[in-house]
Amino acid sequence: MELDETDRRILRALSEDATLSAGALGRSLGLSQPATWRRIKRLEEAGILKGRRLDLDAAALGFGVTVFLGVKLATKGRVSLEDFERAVTAIPEVQTVQHVLGLFDYRLRVVARDLSDFERVLRRRIMTLPGVGNVEANVLLSEERRPGPLG
Repeated sequence: MELDETDRRILRALSEDATLSAGALGRSLGLSQPATWRRIKRLEEAGILKGRRLDLDAAALGFGVTVFLGVKLATKGRVSLEDFERAVTAIPEVQTVQHVLGLFDYRLRVVARDLSDFERVLRRRIMTLPGVGNVEANVLLSEERRPGPLG
């Protein structure tokens, strides 16, 4: 799908505030509500807009520690990947599971109440998953949100 400047402006606005209605968005861009709604619908149907997400503040919910884990599986093979993915996605503290290329096989985003809670999750849940070999942890100190490129 070819994006024009109006499509890009819609995407920029929604990336900053996904709760904007088509009417409010249209007013800010100088478009009618129906024209804005049609464009949003077209972006959704093309797979460019894949939904709108609720962004929760983990710290405000009592999860003060975020850790990125690099996980190297001890065994390779389709069965061990599927078993690992099924088991790791069942752990509530694991927010994101990314299958990656490089030093590690997976990158996980894990939240915990504090470091001792993270240690419990690591020892009792993650290290006991099928196929887990090496694990490297990086504790998140701060985070900035950067919207993706809109070309």
